[in-house]
Parts: sequence; C-alpha cells; structure tokens
Amino acid sequence: MKKIIFSALMVLLAMSTAVSASSHNQMDIVDTAIEAGSFNTLVAAVEAAGLVDVLKGDGPFTVFAPTDDAFAALPEGMVDDLLANPEQLAEILTYHVVAGEVMAADVVRLFSATTVQGSDVRIATNADGGVLIDGARVIQTDIRTSNGVIHVIDAVITP
Repeated sequence: MKKIIFSALMVLLAMSTAVSASSHNQMDIVDTAIEAGSFNTLVAAVEAAGLVDVLKGDGPFTVFAPTDDAFAALPEGMVDDLLANPEQLAEILTYHVVAGEVMAADVVRLFSATTVQGSDVRIATNADGGVLIDGARVIQTDIRTSNGVIHVIDAVITP
C-alpha cells in the first residue's frame, strides 16, 4: 500500500457521541469503534467482511467511519444484503480506509485520496467550511487510535 502524505485542515467538528481522542491511544481502530457505541453496524460489517484482523493490524490507517445513523439511512434491506455478501461488503468497507495516518489538519489541501480498496475518494470543502468525503459530511475528526485515526462521516460512501 502506498503511503499518502497530506497537509492542513483547521476544522474540528463535534458530535453528540463524541469520543475523546486522548482516551483511545492504547486501543486500536476496532476497539475504539466498539467503545464509542455509535458504530455498531460498522463493527458488525467489519466482522462479516473478515476485516477485523486487518483493522487491528499495525497500520497506520485512516478510517472514514459511518455512524449507525448513516447505515440506517441506506435503502431498506441494503445492510442485510451487504452483510450476506462479504466480498461486496469488503469492497465498500475498504473504500472507507486510507493507508497512513491522515489527520484533519492534513486534509484541507487535498482533492482526493487513494483508498485501500484502490479507488480515490473525493475531498471537498463546503460553503460553511466543513469537509466532505465523496459527499459525506465529516462530523468528527482526529479520533486517535494505537494504529491510526478515525474521522466520523454521516453517510456510507461507495466506490
């Protein structure tokens, strides 16, 4: 996997289920997501796709993590269909992961980033200064883990 180098985003957004970045320095991406309590569907999907060991690996990884609400907004039955198709699910989930640690301050000058899945996600800013990843709004940034960083997004993105 190629290392991606990024620079500068000054927007830090909070979310009602905020997770303190400093409290997760010893936990990996998967354990941090489990403890947060707002990524139950994502964790179930990671398990169903057989990606737990990967996201518990050395990394570093940057994960654009959709919340449970983001998964709930998908068309009815889609989550169940994806959970029943681990190959397709893995393709979608790896589209949410970038190799390397990309902090919020690094994103602002980027227009895209290559995902572990192999495709690029589009990165843009909106009129209010927020950041969008393939149209999904970044609602919380820089949740540090022992093997990378999580940025919370409000939608599931697809390649």
